[in-house]
Amino acid sequence: MDHLQRLLIERECERLVTRYCHHVDHGEAAKVADLFSSDGVWTGPGVRIEGQEQANAARMSRHICNNLLLEVIDDSHAEGIVYLTLYRHDGEEGRKVSPLEGPALVGEYRDRFVRTTEGWRFEERRILVNFVREEASGD
Repeated sequence: MDHLQRLLIERECERLVTRYCHHVDHGEAAKVADLFSSDGVWTGPGVRIEGQEQANAARMSRHICNNLLLEVIDDSHAEGIVYLTLYRHDGEEGRKVSPLEGPALVGEYRDRFVRTTEGWRFEERRILVNFVREEASGD
């Protein structure tokens, strides 16, 4: 694999991470499911999700992801780690603003990516929580 191929794979995986955050933060659960391979899974503390999940319409969230580190394994597999700071608040549906209470959690996503016939997808997205506000749990 040449340098350009590696960069293109890294960019596609980076775009998946960004699209995931955007779709979750804007209540687009069906679009989130499309980012996963057919056998893809999302895991967190005590939670395992396979397939399409239902969005919480009363939840407003913003995922702040940075320090993305990607490792291309081969032309069909890659792995990554990205730090996450999650702000979220449950309230009335349709509101434009929520109170700022500080982050609900700080942690990291550990991702495995796979090339499919539809392009690059998450094979596994696992969240590890390092800091959590007492009333918050999971993602």
